[in-house]
Amino acid sequence: MSHNFISKVTEALGQLLVTETDYNVIVHIGKEPNSKEFHAHSIILRCRSEYFNNLFSTKNIEESDGKYIIKRPNISPQAFDIILKYFYTGKINITNETGTELLDLMIASDECMLEKLSKLTEDFIVKEQQQFLQNDPVGILQIIYCRKTFVELQKYCLDRICSDSNNLFESDKFTQLPAPLLEIILKRDDLKLEEIEIWDNLIKWGLAQEQTLNKNVTRWNQNDINTFKKILDKFIPLIRFYDISARDYFNKVKPYEEILPKELRDDILKSYMISEYKPIYTPRHLYIDSIMINRKQLTIFANWIDKMKENVTYINDIPYKFNLLYRASRDGNTAAAFHAKCDDKGATIVVVKITNSEQIVGGYNPLKWDSSNSRKQTNDSFIFSFSYRSNLQTANVVYSQNNDHSIQCYSYCGPVFGLNDLYINYDDDPYNWYHDGSSSYPTINIPNCTNVDDYEVFQVIKI
Repeated sequence: MSHNFISKVTEALGQLLVTETDYNVIVHIGKEPNSKEFHAHSIILRCRSEYFNNLFSTKNIEESDGKYIIKRPNISPQAFDIILKYFYTGKINITNETGTELLDLMIASDECMLEKLSKLTEDFIVKEQQQFLQNDPVGILQIIYCRKTFVELQKYCLDRICSDSNNLFESDKFTQLPAPLLEIILKRDDLKLEEIEIWDNLIKWGLAQEQTLNKNVTRWNQNDINTFKKILDKFIPLIRFYDISARDYFNKVKPYEEILPKELRDDILKSYMISEYKPIYTPRHLYIDSIMINRKQLTIFANWIDKMKENVTYINDIPYKFNLLYRASRDGNTAAAFHAKCDDKGATIVVVKITNSEQIVGGYNPLKWDSSNSRKQTNDSFIFSFSYRSNLQTANVVYSQNNDHSIQCYSYCGPVFGLNDLYINYDDDPYNWYHDGSSSYPTINIPNCTNVDDYEVFQVIKI
């Protein structure tokens, strides 16, 4: 016979926290005017936290009148109150916390080496505090960028900044960005800003780091040039100068070109003067308005569209533009909305995000969508799957077998690939996509019936 008295134990420990009976730890949290003294028991703290266990194991911890004294001014009292209750009861409720309070809790949890609590809070912020994150992604990134554990939140903020770069460059916090964080941002390939604007803002940031420099570069002496070169040296390789026009280079870059390596200056000049010269570099812009995919998937799509062989593939300079025509969550998840946005637009790529998964599936229609209730034949269409969308090695593609069901267009459906190989029928269910077999395309790893978060349709334009 066995009994479970865990609830009674947690109730007793919770009461012990309230009564403070025989406490032997005094914890001073926060800074004035937001500070508070907490009382706790070392045995509880040691059992519940590796951080506190390590702290009590050291010999130099402060003691007074038989009690340990701990001071943590960089943790908020509100956050530590939640953590302390979590230590004693194992319970936590963060549903009604504000974005700022959750951020404080996440940082405090990280300080206390509480990986599960930190991750729980991070996931909750990303999923439930979208408005908070969108209001100030730059400020939030400044707070968390040096904490390697907050991967998802950092990614969210960086994606947000890159998709709307004015969030960063028009912020009054831009010139206060630490150099390592600016370096992370400038390494991104998806900054939605013209390269000359990125250069202008880099100059603005550099000048703000050394207030003694004259804003008029024509009045600089060699010492001024050397000082500015030292400030921007690590950022120069991150600027895609070959995406800057000759006019803009002459007007905006040339005044500062002494901070550029001579070899780079010569190569830029060569690219302007010799039209057939193609410098080797990664263009920053293959921007795509998508909440599901990025430029890496676009490059793969381009290779699939042109049926490139493994040893001859596009890497960066792909010959297509991908314009977002339709997003179900934005434009309405109905057959009418799909056809209003996508009919008669020529070739398209459809991307579908499967719920509770990182899998994306979809297909390429080289013809067009319409509402003619008809079938179309082609051997250039394909359907695809990424088992894990960020892992390009999980990508799979199969091409149409050139039968007359390669593409189907019905007014009551969204995209239909093959004879039910991949489709959505709005008369059945607007949130389920189906893969009822492999009639028109070879077998591929797509679920038979799956709920989806969203789907997008991109117009594919040859350039």
